[in-house]
Amino acid sequence: MKIAIVGCGAIGGYVAARLALAGEAVTCLVRGASLSALRTQGIRLHLADGTEQVARDLMASDDYAAAGPQDLVILAVKAHQVESVAEQVPRLFRSDTAVVTMQNGIPYWYFHRHGGELAGSLVRSVDPRGVISRLIPAERVIGCVVYPAAELLSPGVVRHIEGDRFPVGEPDGSSSERVQRVSQCFTRAGLRAPVLADIRAEIWLKLWGNLTFNPISALTRATLADICQFPATRALAAAMMGEAQAIAHKLGITFRVDLERRIAGAEKVGRHKTSMLQDVEAGRTPELEALLGAVVELARLTRTDTPHIDSVYGLSNLLARTLAQTRAAGG
Repeated sequence: MKIAIVGCGAIGGYVAARLALAGEAVTCLVRGASLSALRTQGIRLHLADGTEQVARDLMASDDYAAAGPQDLVILAVKAHQVESVAEQVPRLFRSDTAVVTMQNGIPYWYFHRHGGELAGSLVRSVDPRGVISRLIPAERVIGCVVYPAAELLSPGVVRHIEGDRFPVGEPDGSSSERVQRVSQCFTRAGLRAPVLADIRAEIWLKLWGNLTFNPISALTRATLADICQFPATRALAAAMMGEAQAIAHKLGITFRVDLERRIAGAEKVGRHKTSMLQDVEAGRTPELEALLGAVVELARLTRTDTPHIDSVYGLSNLLARTLAQTRAAGG
């Protein structure tokens, strides 16, 4: 397949390398140091088993028009960065190009073909001006949930920590030809990509942990194991997860694992720094709206009380504001 990957951070780089090593025609849309690194050395993967792989047979460009129409576009930038690339992404489209979204949290297309009174609603927290929905129509979207943990060591150098699951699914739950094709493509690259009949339930399962552990980690500078093994933060995570579960249930979502098992799964990952903590330590803007803001928005839509989520969201926004002020001051 001819595949364009927008963004080459930890997950984008991991997926790009695996697909390129499997023989797919991969183009990475990147800028700056990442563009230079990929053009000169490709992508270097440090795998969880201690081995190393280098994917050199891929293209890197910052020119979407030059990359041209693709069979598949993978959006691998963070949720708050999608709007900044949305105007360029249509240059990669032909009539049947599908878009796989790899953002954490509630996606902009969440209510597309959702059913019920909220069907077609715009998730303002992640698409405040409706720009993404207009330029990257939900009709093109195949949902994807990203489970691997990885770190970007330097431009073009990715350390894979654990996991290889990228379940995919159509927003309407159908088993379409295109979603089967994406699943098979990922599988050939050694990624586990089952086609799910309810991708939203899987989004919530991943979000269940992300909306709690990510901001708590960023606020405390603690790893997953630290949070889960410290009674106060474990209790806070459980309280937030209980509130999120109440929202999800009102939206027709059933969780296939219980709350304690989900916390235990995070603890098992060990002393891993969440992506939000990695962003904070690097002085980057943390990914708040898709993970927390959208959950607060859905809480208001479903008339659900979320005092713990609201408090952590407020603290995280202050942290983001402080980081922005520090960057502006040249700190």
